[in-house]
Amino acid sequence: MAKVPSAVVAAGGLVGGYGVARWTKKRQLGGAVLAVAGVAAAQQWRKQAGGKAAGALSAAYVAAFAGSHPLAKKVGAWPSVVGVAGAVALASWAVADRRA
Repeated sequence: MAKVPSAVVAAGGLVGGYGVARWTKKRQLGGAVLAVAGVAAAQQWRKQAGGKAAGALSAAYVAAFAGSHPLAKKVGAWPSVVGVAGAVALASWAVADRRA
């Protein structure tokens, strides 16, 4: 089975979490998707780049989630979520995935 890059897992968690919350109208369900993907990505980050990098990328993941809310007021919800997901994916690739 092919391994999914951590960049894809993290970006998928942000986009998927928002999508699930929006389409089901259940924020808790979207939060669960966000959390599960975040934990899975953090495990990969730790294995690929070490604990400090995993901590920094996890903080970026949480900051992206939080930052997408005020950004959405300026550019719209989907553009905001896709933008922060792309930023987290790029950081994840640069710090962890390109080494693998």
